[in-house]
Amino acid sequence: MSTASIEALVIGAGPAGLMAAEELAKGGAKVVICEAKPSPARKLLMAGKSGLNITKDQPSEAFIAAYGSPLLAPILAGFGPREMVIWTRALGIEVFTGTSGRVFPRAMKASPLLRAWLSRLGAAGVNLRTRWRWTGFEEAGGYSFDTPQGAQVLRPYVCVLALGGASWSRLGSDGAWTGLLADKGVQIAPWQPANMGFSVDWSAHMARHFGQAVKGASLRVGSQTERGEFVISQRGLEGGGIYAVSRALRLGGALEIDLMPDVTRADITAKLASMKRGESRANRLRKLGLAPQAVALVQEFARDAPIEDAVKHLSPRLIGSRPLDEAISVAGGIRAESLTADLELRVIPNLFACGEMLDWEAPTGGYLLTAAWATGQWAGRAAALKLGA
Repeated sequence: MSTASIEALVIGAGPAGLMAAEELAKGGAKVVICEAKPSPARKLLMAGKSGLNITKDQPSEAFIAAYGSPLLAPILAGFGPREMVIWTRALGIEVFTGTSGRVFPRAMKASPLLRAWLSRLGAAGVNLRTRWRWTGFEEAGGYSFDTPQGAQVLRPYVCVLALGGASWSRLGSDGAWTGLLADKGVQIAPWQPANMGFSVDWSAHMARHFGQAVKGASLRVGSQTERGEFVISQRGLEGGGIYAVSRALRLGGALEIDLMPDVTRADITAKLASMKRGESRANRLRKLGLAPQAVALVQEFARDAPIEDAVKHLSPRLIGSRPLDEAISVAGGIRAESLTADLELRVIPNLFACGEMLDWEAPTGGYLLTAAWATGQWAGRAAALKLGA
């Protein structure tokens, strides 16, 4: 077994880890990043395939309030939507803001941003080691790794953990680190899926609509109302509209969908009255302007209800959230009481944590990435200050 002493170690090469490494390097540290996978930021690259939503253009107070996390409030006050855009542009990546306020790189993908970032980190002397999987703690502040060269131990003065949550395990976020920290007395909140779809036991006639989006709907769960589209999948309902209310649904709320939110109930009644008697229910729904997939949903869940109720108050029969590993993100992780204000672990001095390892939950719409970057910056700066003290 080989052992080496180093100044600063970052474990995990996702957005939070790379940001922590950058801050440490800015502070003059010689930084080693260890990543278990063959390449860095795999989850970031996957997220970018459908358009990399880096943040949400809204006032700082509203942005911070969307998380409902006292832990994140001071961190996001220092690195929020404005700072995210400035940071991205400094990499040479231009961005634009969509009609919903979501901010994207012009290229829409993550790969140009990641390439530019890795180049900048390399120029700063950051050493990225892939296929280095952290396996546990060693005596005298050591961290053991399984590597292509066999078992290795690194003994850093400061270390930042950025190991992700417990969703998308194939991309590296498997939550396997929880046991290692729990054994040291770190308090871990149980993992729960976030920004996830919900299962539905479809009847056979719905199969032809799988993969189709229902657009322009309003989704209500309790007092929360969101506008957005969602997708009918073989497994159930998913997509942005569903993700926006997923936390409320996970907490036990009931979903109610208004398929025609810009049309009043009275207008629907009047239009129905003008139709010929004897027309099938499906034809009447289509004449109201509903797409075939929306008609199918009404037939699936509200076949015997008055059409006005079915269209304005559709209640799908959900049978639970999709599994944790399918979720876009997670709730749960290291509890705030186990961390100092600098994101240092109280029971393990000189060890910091950031990103989805922490117990917070991001709404859909760019919040996840901004908080990952922000907590990485916060932990990296704190570790750099500790190193220089």
